[in-house]
Amino acid sequence: MALTMLLAGLSSPGHALTFDEALRLAETHAPQLKASEEGVAAARSLRVPAGALPDPKLVLGINNLPIEGADRYSLTRDAMTMQRVGLMQAFPNAAKREARVAAAQGQVALSEAEARIVRLTVLRAVADAWIARQSVERQLACIDDLAAENRLFAAAVRAELAGGKGSATDIVAPRQEAALIDERRDELRARQEQAIASLRRWIGAAADAPLEGGVPEWPIAHNLLEHRLHRHPELLAFDSRARVLDADIAEAQAAKRPDWALEMDYQRRAQQYGDMMSVQVSFDLPVFPGARQDPKIAAARAERARLDAERAAALREHAAMLASDFADYQRLTAAVNRQHNVLLPLAQEKVDLAMAAWRGGKGSLTGLIAARRERIDTELKSIALEGEQLQVAARLHYAYGDDADPHTGDHE
Repeated sequence: MALTMLLAGLSSPGHALTFDEALRLAETHAPQLKASEEGVAAARSLRVPAGALPDPKLVLGINNLPIEGADRYSLTRDAMTMQRVGLMQAFPNAAKREARVAAAQGQVALSEAEARIVRLTVLRAVADAWIARQSVERQLACIDDLAAENRLFAAAVRAELAGGKGSATDIVAPRQEAALIDERRDELRARQEQAIASLRRWIGAAADAPLEGGVPEWPIAHNLLEHRLHRHPELLAFDSRARVLDADIAEAQAAKRPDWALEMDYQRRAQQYGDMMSVQVSFDLPVFPGARQDPKIAAARAERARLDAERAAALREHAAMLASDFADYQRLTAAVNRQHNVLLPLAQEKVDLAMAAWRGGKGSLTGLIAARRERIDTELKSIALEGEQLQVAARLHYAYGDDADPHTGDHE
């Protein structure tokens, strides 16, 4: 009910969707997280009976029933004929039961690790979609500003022509630029709808609300991220799988020890004879380990060695991904700084010079249009680079940052 009210509130006019709200909605609304939570609950439920004894067995039977002679098929004439009812309980050896408990506990840890992976995957996808939408909407705002500026520019061109300056073909240039602006706006609106659709996948109808605020400033330092590399959830999942396989090895080794079972029977005879009771103990005899238990132990150990090799490969892969993503982050940081400090001021200066030259009759309208187009391209590229930088930062944060570490608590 609370989630429904929150979604309704976010969908109402005037309510904005912040970055943190999007993450919180995803954590309570994404079906992937619900599925992973149910997986953890299932694993925890299976942990309860893991070390329990097998169910007892009820034994019913008839012993020594004659099938020939005058007493054939009679339950009441022969002294040896007995109706039997009993209980049998099997007792797996303690090492085998302990191994099954350890396997169940390892499976719980594995389910929890997989749930963390799903959670961070969802958060990363939501962050990526929110940032993509914010970037394209900033670009749309630039396009709207350019369209308004173009209308003023068209009025200036008409005024110049009315004053006898310029060429008659100059009146066409602002209209051509307006058409190009509309074309670019259409492209950006399509990308905006795509970003909203991606966000809607994770948070539902709340994705249609207008955005507000910005993205947190995550600490992106290579030495800090590298230090947390071993705490990556996908690598921690290997540790949980290792616990399960270690338990499998222990259970395979425990199969060399005999299990035993206890059976107690009450045997009822004919009224003229006394009833009887029997107790029976049985033992498994693992006398051929070379053909039975040892191959299973070897297979479990080989599986464990395979997991170790896969973990080593995954560690190298994530180290390479960290280095690549961090290099990309540094490149984008430098590119954003260059756009703001060098290219944008130069593009604006070029427009100012071209405008002054055109107004003074020393420059062409074509040159001014080209300078204006170059400036807007620079502005749009700057916004796109900022978005890419934030997306890479989010990827690094949700893989190696605080949210990736299960010991730092949930995201607030």
